[in-house]
Amino acid sequence: MQHRHERIYIETMRHRISGLLTLPEEGYRSRISDFLNASEREFISLTDCVVELIGHDGPGTRHGFIAVSRHHIVFAIPERGDELPGLDPDARAQSAAT
Repeated sequence: MQHRHERIYIETMRHRISGLLTLPEEGYRSRISDFLNASEREFISLTDCVVELIGHDGPGTRHGFIAVSRHHIVFAIPERGDELPGLDPDARAQSAAT
């Protein structure tokens, strides 16, 4: 099975985490949302991570691997951002401002 690595940002109540999530190249569970909603998985494994404590200044700590409990994730987003099809850049900027 072919895999790809997607850099994602995860936020919990206390931490902001950036790391690489390994996903199938295509097909079953190839989307981040599918992976995060998999009920048989209690932890999300990330590699090449930076962990920051929310509300504290300074650089985060680097880790080669971290496992994050799905139940503690407040939100997760891909680093590259997901473009909305058919939405031009000006409309995205206006939508973000409202």
